[in-house]
Amino acid sequence: MSEKNPNFNVLDLFQDKKLVKICAPMVRYSKLQFRNLVKTYGTDLNFTPMILAESFCLSEKARRNEFTTNLLDTPLVTQFAANTIHEFVGAAHLVSPYCNGVDLNCGCPQRWAKEQGIGCVMLKRPELIYDIVRQCRNQISKPFSVSVKMRLLKDITETISICRELEMCGVSFITVHARTSSQLTGDINKDALKLIKENCSVPVVGNGGITSLEKCFELRDETGCDGVMLANGILTNPTVFSGSAVTTLDCIQNWLDICYNSTLTCTTYDKELKNPSLTIPEKPSNLTFQCFHHHLVFMLEKVLLRCEKRVFNNLKTFSGVLGFIKSRFDIEPRLYEPKRFSKAVTLYLDYSGRDDVYMDLKPADYYVDERLVYDTGDDNGKYFESKASLENDDDECDWSNMFLENG
Repeated sequence: MSEKNPNFNVLDLFQDKKLVKICAPMVRYSKLQFRNLVKTYGTDLNFTPMILAESFCLSEKARRNEFTTNLLDTPLVTQFAANTIHEFVGAAHLVSPYCNGVDLNCGCPQRWAKEQGIGCVMLKRPELIYDIVRQCRNQISKPFSVSVKMRLLKDITETISICRELEMCGVSFITVHARTSSQLTGDINKDALKLIKENCSVPVVGNGGITSLEKCFELRDETGCDGVMLANGILTNPTVFSGSAVTTLDCIQNWLDICYNSTLTCTTYDKELKNPSLTIPEKPSNLTFQCFHHHLVFMLEKVLLRCEKRVFNNLKTFSGVLGFIKSRFDIEPRLYEPKRFSKAVTLYLDYSGRDDVYMDLKPADYYVDERLVYDTGDDNGKYFESKASLENDDDECDWSNMFLENG
């Protein structure tokens, strides 16, 4: 892992760059392949999807399915949702050799998250947030970063107070989705973001509703924020940080290349070198059809005609998608050269012996709800499907739209 540079200091980005450009943590969407793609087009820092810390600590299956990385995937921050010290710090310790920092989710407004006491409801328990940050900072040495992503409270004074206290606890930087938990869309509160930045000495990242590089710099100029985090804007256009207004054909080509090569192991790569198939099998390793297809649906939203979108969006197989892209754009996957592939191949991550921090911090009488442990019997990355069974209101479990939490 030394080649991946785990000692990279995320804070150096805020020193070296006028504006740090960040890909947001999007459930199901900011997976390894997408992170590799957007880095090609100018992201300075990428976040993993939000991962439930409890399941990550308790389940090898959760770790295998929800966190993958390679040598191209740096700098990287892993975001966890937690409401106990032992879960967040334990998960952070587990993942710390393979990323450059961890982030505590204090912004998710979904009903299921609120009922579990995670996400935006954490802002009602600021002392717990402070303790989590302090304990994590004490357990994992710098330059590993410990950050918090939060929403605004209705009282801006209270929001500023939390941010300033987080500074005292040793937080590395703060990301502010400049809406309250009751606002999923609409204009963000730039005045509030400006006040937070004026009252904090740690870097402040602005988030919410930004869809172009021009608007990123406008937000910096209007609020003084040190970085900008995009979700919807980069999902629809992964090239947004390069200044492009829409997804380019080069981006589509790179996406096919990344996904195709990500399904190969060192052994199967050697076979492909001799006789390249330039295709993706219907049940590949390390890639779900949902990830492959849905990203293309978003990318092509402003590229395809309406009649074409009706056809493309309803495709159900890898071969169908690849055939459509070949016919429409004359693009097909390309096999990486050996040097590039060696950096792109998914790494084997060894967590053995790293659960000691979780076990040491976990209270002896702490009860684990087995329903919430990751064991869906599904290897397709549908981490949150098990949570739906605990809900009665299906409308509150629109997992595909959870990235809206990030704007």
